[in-house]
Amino acid sequence: MEKTILIEGMSCGHCVKAVKEALKELDGVKSVVVDLEGKKAVVEGDNLDDNKIKEAIDEAGYDIIEIK
Repeated sequence: MEKTILIEGMSCGHCVKAVKEALKELDGVKSVVVDLEGKKAVVEGDNLDDNKIKEAIDEAGYDIIEIK
């Protein structure tokens, strides 16, 4: 399963690292690619829960625009 998460508030490499680390902590996540310019993250894994993804991004200090 793959999900693309549109994220608002990332502005630097530190932001990318924070989002990547937050998403990697979630159960079932196999890989995370964060695109600063595209303001998105692509997560691959099993049984990915949109609510848990949203919580992780919120706790990292960023806003989710949409999960596809």
